[in-house]
Amino acid sequence: MAKRITKIVLTGGPAAGKTTLISRILHEFKQEDGWRVITIPETATELISGFGIRPFGDCMSMLAFQDFVVADQIHKEKLALQAAEVVREENILIIYDRALMDDKAYITDEEFAEVIARFDGRTEASVLAGYDAVIHLVTCAKGAEFAYNLGNTARTESLEYAREMDDRTLRAWRGHPNLHIIDNSVNFEDKINRAIVEIYRLLGEPEPMVNKRKFLVDMPNIALLTEKYGALAIDMMQTYLCFTQPGVERRIRQQENGEDYLYFYTEKHVTDDGEKWVTEKPISEKQYLHYLMEGDDALHSVRKKKHRFIYGDCRFELDVYPFSNDRAVLFMYGEAEIPPEITVIREVTGDPAYKNRQLARVQAL
Repeated sequence: MAKRITKIVLTGGPAAGKTTLISRILHEFKQEDGWRVITIPETATELISGFGIRPFGDCMSMLAFQDFVVADQIHKEKLALQAAEVVREENILIIYDRALMDDKAYITDEEFAEVIARFDGRTEASVLAGYDAVIHLVTCAKGAEFAYNLGNTARTESLEYAREMDDRTLRAWRGHPNLHIIDNSVNFEDKINRAIVEIYRLLGEPEPMVNKRKFLVDMPNIALLTEKYGALAIDMMQTYLCFTQPGVERRIRQQENGEDYLYFYTEKHVTDDGEKWVTEKPISEKQYLHYLMEGDDALHSVRKKKHRFIYGDCRFELDVYPFSNDRAVLFMYGEAEIPPEITVIREVTGDPAYKNRQLARVQAL
């Protein structure tokens, strides 16, 4: 069976939500389901923070900097394709946190054409042809200004600059035949959900249902669910961290991924007018262990085994906790009948008693 390799670029202006979207992609497309997600981090940021090469001050011009960026980007993209052929999974999703055409937003069209031509005679047409799809996440500076700095307290770009770079970036990618624009028309969670739906469509996979309901259920026969519906089990642990600033809840998550683990850092912001905004990013195991030292002593870590399966064309997730032998929590994504093997005690959608933070406090269902 030939490998299916899909290459998707995530782009957009500053504070658009790319990092959070990457976290969701890693959560959605797991090795247990036969997927391998290969992520290519943003090249310019790596060069500035890791190598000290920067297009400002007395280091070098923006044009000279683009030679470094393009060379590094091409090298990483080549390695990603080689890795895609080596890994055992057949379904490969390569996610680019910005890609070659993003560089065009920082120099003139003529300068960009000259830069890419120095690398094997590349043209804009050949560069665009190297990606299957592009998802442009509109900056929060357009329509969600209140959240512009929430995901990055060190952000220095002004709202005006963010809007300008969003426009310039979109212009750079406008020639791609499979360009999708995700705006801030509703809220951040909806924005990320819409981007995820676009990715499912691009892959030709059934779209996830965003309507989520939660039920308290009697503990079902897990072995039977596995036998009848192919339920897959994933170990997860969520730890809440001490508050460091008002209105910001911090937590970290360890999540099984095949033979390995993925690690995430999440911030939930609540603004003065009641707006909620969640940002999330993948972190390394070393960073995860460091954050564990900041754990809130008043709360337990929430450990659970999540069993995922499909019934009636609807996705279900059954969360089983070590502190409860007779009850579990069932999530239903969409509208369908509850599997006959599961007995519902009551619906608890929106019930604060069954939020993870409360479970971390009481350790009981």
